[in-house]
Amino acid sequence: MTKVDFYVLPSASPDARLTFACRLAAKAWREGMRVYLLCADTTQRDEMDARLWSFRGEAFIPHSDVEEDAEAPVALGLDAPPESQRDLLINLTLAIPEFAGHFARIAELVVEEPAIRQAARENFRSYRQRGYPLQDHRLSRL
Repeated sequence: MTKVDFYVLPSASPDARLTFACRLAAKAWREGMRVYLLCADTTQRDEMDARLWSFRGEAFIPHSDVEEDAEAPVALGLDAPPESQRDLLINLTLAIPEFAGHFARIAELVVEEPAIRQAARENFRSYRQRGYPLQDHRLSRL
């Protein structure tokens, strides 16, 4: 069954979610996982693409838009699930995607911004009602 991790970040800035998403994607990729970053819109996807290119000067995170290269180790997408199997879904939208159960793990990134925090609470309740194993990670620093 899909495991869901909620990462509660010590920030009110929605930008902190994108920075943490890069860290999480890099770590998962180094561990051999195939990652799917579900973005809210094309602006956010373009921002994630730029961040992944320059996230760490000494390391490149191989990634691509899912429409261009579905086999990239880290794929960025909008609405549709990836065609190839993925290990980790990093959900940057405010809703649970219909295809969430296709992944071994889901990461929900939470900041103190009211709309994001409220959506995370609703998602938590929904995952719990569906019987997904949930884990809460409260981070003290980014």
